[in-house]
Amino acid sequence: MSVEPPKAAPRESLLVFSDVHLGSDLNDHAKGAKRSRRIDRDLVKLLEHYRSRPPGDTDACERWRIVIAGDFIDFIGMSVDPTGPLATDLTEEERLHGLGNASDHAREKLRRVAKRHPEVLGALARFVASGHALTIVHGNHDVEFHWEEVQADFRALLVQHADVIGAEADEFAARIDFNPWFFYWGGVAYIEHGHQYDPFCATENMMAPLSPLDPRRVARGFSDVLLRYVVRPTMGLREHGHETKGALDYLAFGAHLGLRGMVQLGVRFVEAVVELFKLRRSYFTDAARALREEHERRVALLAEATRIGVDRIRALAALQTPPITRSIRGILASVLLDRLALALGCSIAMFVTAVVMGLRSGHFLVPSLTIAFAWVLGHRYLARARQLDPAEQMAERANHLARLLPAAFVVMGHTHAPAEKPVADGTAKYINLGSWAEEEPDTGTDDNGDIAYHAARTHLVIHLRDGQAVGELREWDTQGPRKFMS
Repeated sequence: MSVEPPKAAPRESLLVFSDVHLGSDLNDHAKGAKRSRRIDRDLVKLLEHYRSRPPGDTDACERWRIVIAGDFIDFIGMSVDPTGPLATDLTEEERLHGLGNASDHAREKLRRVAKRHPEVLGALARFVASGHALTIVHGNHDVEFHWEEVQADFRALLVQHADVIGAEADEFAARIDFNPWFFYWGGVAYIEHGHQYDPFCATENMMAPLSPLDPRRVARGFSDVLLRYVVRPTMGLREHGHETKGALDYLAFGAHLGLRGMVQLGVRFVEAVVELFKLRRSYFTDAARALREEHERRVALLAEATRIGVDRIRALAALQTPPITRSIRGILASVLLDRLALALGCSIAMFVTAVVMGLRSGHFLVPSLTIAFAWVLGHRYLARARQLDPAEQMAERANHLARLLPAAFVVMGHTHAPAEKPVADGTAKYINLGSWAEEEPDTGTDDNGDIAYHAARTHLVIHLRDGQAVGELREWDTQGPRKFMS
């Protein structure tokens, strides 16, 4: 794996977007929400729009560089079966939930995505064929780009769409880069996906993101496990919107499925929790220690290649949040078992109090009310501790990032919620890119009464003007790009 990130040439302008999630609706195991065809058409129009526009502003500029800030391909979001023989045998879990994240499994998934979204890949290929460059920063949904074979297949797909051969194909492929962590153009832009500040999606060793249980596969995180074990197999259960839901919401959803559906959902939930604890145990193995050493070795190589310095690279890494699966408490809180345990314990305590003191005496009333009050306080405390939305954490980290690696723009994606705000004492601006992922229907509500998610269609354009970085967060509409109004 190459650890050298691309260095943005001084004669480039940047076109930045993230969270396209191609392949998110590929599901061979359950009927799920389909991805809106409109979103692909709009993304194609955006690519064609900027391909036909000269890069740069007032400074001379030779080309655009597209930077896709993570989650371009939704490898972990799709549940697909193999169409042919594989070098890496399926596990029992993969037979139930679809291909995993071994190199050959990810290559098969990429082929499925290419069939599902040929227009988007074709537009991207035409963009690069016009002499422009492409950088893909890995996100938590496309960590599988870690595999060099997957990178090579992606380049080959774009070469095929561009219909170039020989030396022209080699030059075309050379303009496509993959970054496992971040893209940095000194003084101009620092760009990463942002999932490393989200404990539910963070990767343990992002420079060597392999599983201690099986190094032929990429390590899974909390969100990956819940998607595969619970969300994708359950009709009507969506990936988004869980930050506002509690235990009663999930019980009501289970009741909507009927007795059989509720039992199946409960079994899936238990299997997911067991898998999460298995992941936690894997952190303490010799294989995990070896992966941490390999991660540190690659961090040192990255520091040398970028000339950023190993101290600053490690300071960047220190800003990241540990995965929630590192601790028992974190696992219990993430799946609401801590609140269920609190409810069960308080209910038992109230029952025992009533039995011991006697219902008729009335002496049980005060201690029962005390237990109920403690229950309410405990529930509120645990609810606040279960923070699913990482937006504030990411914006706060942007302040530190702008100081460690000075840039006019600190850019992330991940949350699907576009935002812009000043950071680092006003010397830089934090940008969240929003998303290009949209489920049908694109207006109104879905079958469960939840508000259907409509993608922001946002992107960031950065030019150099008189040697200074000038950027604008824009959204795409039927008339073309316009300034994003938050």
